[in-house]
Amino acid sequence: MIHIVTDSTCDLSQQEIEKLNIHIVPLTIQIDGKTYVDRVDVEPQSFLTLMASAKELPKSSQPSPGKFTELYDELGKNGDQIISIHMTGGMSGTVQSARQAAEITEADVTVVDSRYIAWALAFQLREAVRLRDAGASVEEIVARVDQVRQNTRLFVVLDTLENMVKGGRIGKGKAMFGSLLNIKPIGSLDTGAFTPVSKPRSYKQVVKYLFEQFQNDTAGKTVKAVGFSHANGLTTMGTPLMELVKGTGFTNIDITLTSPIISTHTGPGALGFMYFAE
Repeated sequence: MIHIVTDSTCDLSQQEIEKLNIHIVPLTIQIDGKTYVDRVDVEPQSFLTLMASAKELPKSSQPSPGKFTELYDELGKNGDQIISIHMTGGMSGTVQSARQAAEITEADVTVVDSRYIAWALAFQLREAVRLRDAGASVEEIVARVDQVRQNTRLFVVLDTLENMVKGGRIGKGKAMFGSLLNIKPIGSLDTGAFTPVSKPRSYKQVVKYLFEQFQNDTAGKTVKAVGFSHANGLTTMGTPLMELVKGTGFTNIDITLTSPIISTHTGPGALGFMYFAE
């Protein structure tokens, strides 16, 4: 038996996690001195409300190696194998914690850095589960997950630069400049970290840029998955872009509110747009 483990940033619903038989190790969030376990004590919508009234920017923490070790020991006690697929190491130490635990546990664990977050991580998990259920080996699953990663794109659009400044990710001067010009920065996660790729000045320009990227990247390919993750950014950018994507013939689109871990960095109004085609 092969077990699939991931973390709480994967955007899959609780229902799908149970259906796919995936194990989640959650991250935690500190807001004004109180600690919340992601997906357990705090949900995406309630978090956005909490964040809006918080005195300072919430801080997220990766699970400890001990948390992973506990789960690995339990899942691997009968000699079962484990594949642990996590959010990008470029944004969090979660995958590092998992690797440390893999060294400690007696269980046979393979840790994978998805290099992504949200639905882009979920695409890899779904494929891993599909292969697991078809009887594939750990090596075959890991190789396929890597292919999925290479054929996935993820874009993040920020509606405000405030959280990036508070989190020390960009300087105050840059943010002021950005808000004066009403810029909606778009970043990609292709390298595993947020890399700015465009600075449109309106929601309309954001939609145009992202749809053009989608068309270029998927030309001559079959679109396998499309996901939208948003911190209340659907009305401004998500819905118009979704209509355009549906117009190309792909309608099975995943939509969810961004996990609190990601919202902390992106701030309110942000949109994540992900797709996988080959």
